[in-house]
Amino acid sequence: MLDISNDITRDELLDRFELIEERLNEIFMDDSFGAMKSTDYHYKDFFDRETKYILAMIGIYKSLMVNSDTKVERKYIYTEKINNVLYSNVKPQNYGESYCNPDYAEEQLGAFGPYLSYLAAEIQGLPGYIFDDKLAQVVYLLELFLQVYCLFNSEDVVTVANVEDAICSYASDYIDYFVLDSMYDRFVPQDPSAESCSVAYDIVMNEDLSDFSYLYKYGEYISDSEVKLAQYLNSLDEKEIISMAETYVQGFRRGFKTMGIPFEGKNSVWIRYHIGQERMVREAAKQFSEMGLKAIFSRCSINRTVRRGVVKQGYESTSVNKQFEFDHMNDLGIFLKSQFKDLRVQATEKAYKQLEGYLKGFAGPAVIETFGEELFSPISKESATSLSEQQQSESVEMYGTMGQIGNKYLPGDSYSFTIIAYPMPDIGEDFEAIFDETVKINTLDNDKYIRIQQSIIDTLDVADIVRIEGMNGNRTNMTVQLRHLEAPEKQTQFENCTADVNIPLGEVFTSPVLKGTNGVINVSGAYLNGYHFKDIEISFADGVVKEYNCANFLDEEDGVQKGKDYIKENILFYHDFLPLGEFAIGTNTFAYTMAQKYNILEKLPILIVEKTGPHFAVGDTCYSHMEDHAVFNPDGKEIVSRENDFSLLRDSEPDKAYFNCHTDITIPYNELGRLYTVDSKGNETDIIVNGSFVLPGTEELNKALD
Repeated sequence: MLDISNDITRDELLDRFELIEERLNEIFMDDSFGAMKSTDYHYKDFFDRETKYILAMIGIYKSLMVNSDTKVERKYIYTEKINNVLYSNVKPQNYGESYCNPDYAEEQLGAFGPYLSYLAAEIQGLPGYIFDDKLAQVVYLLELFLQVYCLFNSEDVVTVANVEDAICSYASDYIDYFVLDSMYDRFVPQDPSAESCSVAYDIVMNEDLSDFSYLYKYGEYISDSEVKLAQYLNSLDEKEIISMAETYVQGFRRGFKTMGIPFEGKNSVWIRYHIGQERMVREAAKQFSEMGLKAIFSRCSINRTVRRGVVKQGYESTSVNKQFEFDHMNDLGIFLKSQFKDLRVQATEKAYKQLEGYLKGFAGPAVIETFGEELFSPISKESATSLSEQQQSESVEMYGTMGQIGNKYLPGDSYSFTIIAYPMPDIGEDFEAIFDETVKINTLDNDKYIRIQQSIIDTLDVADIVRIEGMNGNRTNMTVQLRHLEAPEKQTQFENCTADVNIPLGEVFTSPVLKGTNGVINVSGAYLNGYHFKDIEISFADGVVKEYNCANFLDEEDGVQKGKDYIKENILFYHDFLPLGEFAIGTNTFAYTMAQKYNILEKLPILIVEKTGPHFAVGDTCYSHMEDHAVFNPDGKEIVSRENDFSLLRDSEPDKAYFNCHTDITIPYNELGRLYTVDSKGNETDIIVNGSFVLPGTEELNKALD
């Protein structure tokens, strides 16, 4: 097994852990509080409350340790009651007076608020560390807590710079370990016989899934939704579970054929899922094993030195508090300096090099998304840490460089992926009906859609431009420039997308020509990257984002600027601009009809909603890092529209070629007035008019709409 101990033995870490516990007990019993006790702020209260929480977590950890014989206590830990204790500080009903809340921290702690709120948020990650037995993570974090405590409990006057330096040192000193540990979890398959086998692997493959107390063994927040989801899947016939798993697993396998990627030599698959889906995941893992792939299960990144904003990668559960996550999405701003940026990049290179042997066998991620959660529109807080303009640029540069490193060791044309989605009970009383309809949508007839979508592609391939116009208040007015095919008998511009890497089927897509692509896209409401956007509007000039706004904050002071910042943070990811990386026409009218029937269109994930109308993706193309890899449609024609003016720079100026993001924005059929092509002679051909397909060969798509 690869050593990721950072040159420290477990015995040494245990010694440090015991010293930490001893010191924390002293703090808990100490009524005095050094030089800061007479100020107007509540530093003692902060350390008292956080120490009490930490000691509770240590007590749980000691019962969970491998060498512990307190089995009765372990059983007690795997309960709803203890789960509530783990996350009590950030539950919405308690968040108003939690130090994890930047507003409360600023009110109680003054200028130290952002830093101590960050520390409280990091401490809130302890459940994940202790249930995964990540002793090093626990020790490093709690030593930081004690270091900051000593700064405040000193006779010397503590300054903001002192606390910031302590946090920066924590982030920098252990960055090699944090990065390697995170990547190890994602790329190294589990050894079922090892004591270090992950909690998730043991749960998925070995637990009695009819005893729903297993859900609490993850240490993640467990809501009623996870329990109800597990109960529902447990009620399904075994044949249904096998069929659902086959759709998912075979979609992954077909991805290699569709993308022309060799499968030989692949031995691992990263399975990402939602807690409660274990019955299907277990069957999928068995089917993957039959094709020679070992399952990898990993928790979403907790540590904010390696986690990018609120992006989650791994198994997950319902968010205990999305506002908490939003408040701390930019905590990187506390320690993002040139030194940390360089160290983060270096650590990434080191980790990839150490894991190089495992990467060769990595087949890719197989993702099971969920949808149906309550729409969330955050509150923007001045007290929350934000990135300065310089830090925004440094962040873009850092992640861009890391993306280049990742592609060097794990090229985009060396692995595949698949994504499928199912609803959560949060979607409402129609959950079971929606679940059943989603299963049907995920298994629509590939061959039928290939024929229908080919008729659309044939029309697009002889066009010069595509025009998209909104209706019913939608302000979309967009012109998309297409390529001229040099050899139309063997070339095509659009991919005929069926149910392989993206399930369900139902779209044709291309990387448009940027020059000549102009106009505005507008949607009344969209759920993008975990957040709700109201009346979002983005304008393009020569295929590049120029202006953008939304209506989320219009009732607040400086609401227009807050809306712009919201989009820049969560769609542009701090880039000053993004190109239009993809234009597509969705054809899954069954998915759209389901959404309308149950009034859940805005709750559908991008994976499904992108199939319910034309969509536009800002960021990289769908062929990012794969432009030189030939891809073919079922009719044998090569898809030649794989790059744009930016990705063309991948060899000469690689730092300008990619943006490491891709967000789809869909115009639903009920907001789509007209979508038509115009050829070089000015001839117009309608594809969709007033939300219905009118192009010959597509009439069957209207049956679901009717």
